[in-house]
Amino acid sequence: MVYKRQKGVPQFEAREYAKKSKDYVVLIPIINEGDRIKKELMRAGKYHVGDYADLVICDGGSTDGCTEEKRLRRLGINTLLTKQDIGKQGAQLRMGIWWALQRGYKGIITIDGNNKDSIEDVPLFIEKLKSGYDFVQGSRFIKGGKAVNTPFIRLLSVKLIHAPVISLTARQRFTDTTNAYRAYSARYLQDKRVQPLRDIFMTYELLAYLSVRATQLGYKACEVPVTRAYPKSGKTPTKISFFKGNSELMKILFKNLFGIYQPKGK
Repeated sequence: MVYKRQKGVPQFEAREYAKKSKDYVVLIPIINEGDRIKKELMRAGKYHVGDYADLVICDGGSTDGCTEEKRLRRLGINTLLTKQDIGKQGAQLRMGIWWALQRGYKGIITIDGNNKDSIEDVPLFIEKLKSGYDFVQGSRFIKGGKAVNTPFIRLLSVKLIHAPVISLTARQRFTDTTNAYRAYSARYLQDKRVQPLRDIFMTYELLAYLSVRATQLGYKACEVPVTRAYPKSGKTPTKISFFKGNSELMKILFKNLFGIYQPKGK
C-alpha cells in the first residue's frame, strides 16, 4: 500500500508481511546495508527479539537487494516501509513513527541497520518503557555497556562535545548521545509539545531533538547498557562523512541547544 505525502510524513510504500503482534516495534532505518542488515537480523532471530517486538525495516531506497521480500520474510521482518520521497534518516524515521503510531504500538525502539549494535538488548528498552520511562537511551559508556573498536575521533567528539551539549540541553546527563539505539513511548511522541512529524527533520535533527525534549517536558528518561562494535579493520560502517557530515552534526547540535527545533508556541 502506498501512503501519499502528508504534512510531516513523506510518501512511502508499506508491505506488511504479518499483522501487528506485539505492543512494541523496532524500527530499523537502512539504505544499501547489504550483508550487514542480514547479519543483524540473524542475530535478532538467534536471540528471539521477535518474541518481544515486531521488527520493521524503514528503507531509504536501497538498490543492493538487501530488501528482497523472501529474505526479509525468512529473517522475521514484520513489515517493509520504503520511502518514496526526499529526505534521509530523519524522513525514514518520521515515516516509521507515523506508521507505528497509526498501528497502535505503545512504544518504539530505533536501531541502526549496520550490525554495530546489540539488537539482542531490545528487551532492556521494553522493560524500561513498561516501568514508566518515556525516553530510553542506549549507552556503551555506562556500567554493563561495551564500546568495541570505537574510532578515536568519534570517542572524543561524543565524550567532549556531543554528550555535554545534549546533556545541558536536556537538563539531564546522557553519555552516548549520537547512538541511534533508543526507545520512545507513544505518549511522548504524541504530546502536542513534541511534534516529531515535521519536515524540518530531514537528516539527524530528529535524533538530537528527541534526545532532549522528553526531559525538558518532565518525562522520565534513562540509559540502558548496550554494545556498539565497529569492525577491527576496513571501512567504518556509517553514512556520516568525516568533514561535511560532522560539520552538519555540529550545526544541528547547537540549533537544538537554542531551541530551534521546538514547536512554535510550545
